[in-house]
Amino acid sequence: MPHIQLKNVKLFYVKEGEGKEVIMFSHGLLWSHKMFESQIKHLSKQYTVIAYDHRGQGQSEVTQGLYDMEMLTLDALELIEKEIGQPVHFVGLSMGGFVGMRLAARYPEKIKSLILLETSANPEPVENLPKYKFLNGVVKWFGVIPTVASSVMKIMFSESWLTNPQNKTEYKKWSKELQSNRKSITKSVEAVIFRKGVEEEIRNIKCPTMIIVGDEDVATKPEKAKFIQMSIPNAELHVLPGAGHSSSIEKPEEVNRLISDWMKKF
Repeated sequence: MPHIQLKNVKLFYVKEGEGKEVIMFSHGLLWSHKMFESQIKHLSKQYTVIAYDHRGQGQSEVTQGLYDMEMLTLDALELIEKEIGQPVHFVGLSMGGFVGMRLAARYPEKIKSLILLETSANPEPVENLPKYKFLNGVVKWFGVIPTVASSVMKIMFSESWLTNPQNKTEYKKWSKELQSNRKSITKSVEAVIFRKGVEEEIRNIKCPTMIIVGDEDVATKPEKAKFIQMSIPNAELHVLPGAGHSSSIEKPEEVNRLISDWMKKF
């Protein structure tokens, strides 16, 4: 499980499998490559799979200064160029999707296909900002304390997943994962909540694109996914019943099946 030194940051990543096609996973805010554990295990049997941690998250380096989506996009681009050296099938969930859309629109030669989960091409809705700023302020001072983690879990997962007694162990696991975030995670939060929209830019995406969204996603609601589908030529959309903002965790079998079926085209 190596690190790679890029121009301005050292990123952590995992690499599994030895297939000809390369699938690259980019995680959501407050998580790490771990949110794709099921997908890595399943897909690495047939493909080369790489999953990395964004700058300032997971096991990647926390660098000085402010972060923004442009910086994180260039990190992913450099990782593709230095470590992979060929076009990838880029899978981005939420924050990872913000990166994926920018890559596919700006560097089409690097992205063979694009898979977007629970993400948006729009800026953060104004009505979300007060709540997110407040939570971020608490984290800046105290870290991701249990009360913050509890509030965030309601954003990250569907109500039906949260209230299912069978998910009790998984709930504890992912709540603990949230609480392991360093106080510096606030830099990544600010990169997300103050991001610029790419509504017009995504119209330039030409690569095959699949969009997946949970029907109970409260962070990036299904209409956001529909907007992306309508903006990218020939994009296809799949809505997963009972999933929220973390379908790779909530509905791993369904996500694995969709990506496996998608990859049969290449």
